[in-house]
Amino acid sequence: MTEQQENDVQATAESVARVITEGDRMAAHLGIVLDHIAPGVARCHMVLREDMANAAAVGHGGATFTLADVAFAYACNSHGRTALATGVSITFIGPATIGDTLVAEATEISKRGRNGVCDVRVTNQAGELVALFRGQSLQLDRPLSP
Repeated sequence: MTEQQENDVQATAESVARVITEGDRMAAHLGIVLDHIAPGVARCHMVLREDMANAAAVGHGGATFTLADVAFAYACNSHGRTALATGVSITFIGPATIGDTLVAEATEISKRGRNGVCDVRVTNQAGELVALFRGQSLQLDRPLSP
């Protein structure tokens, strides 16, 4: 890939980031912030607030799941075509504590035709693994554009 081609694919990923950041109201509500995007990868973070606690007084699994799902969305849409989840799974490895800063790192591990698979690792501020998420996506025949 030439330097110009690399710049073009990165520009596409950054354009996608703007579209998702401006349009994903759930991510905004939860305070999810995009830290990095490149073709097939994304990193986001979120601080677990009091209103994200479950009945056991730890971080709600739904909040952790949503953080992972948002990172997945950035990564699988980063090529500029609209990609939707066709299936996801998550394994909660350890609890997240209220006040923790969770980081979700998404990496596309397969992209074949219109189908993709992306793994997301969610860790806390100490680098301890909180959850593992795997998402499958389908790219539609339309661009994700502003």
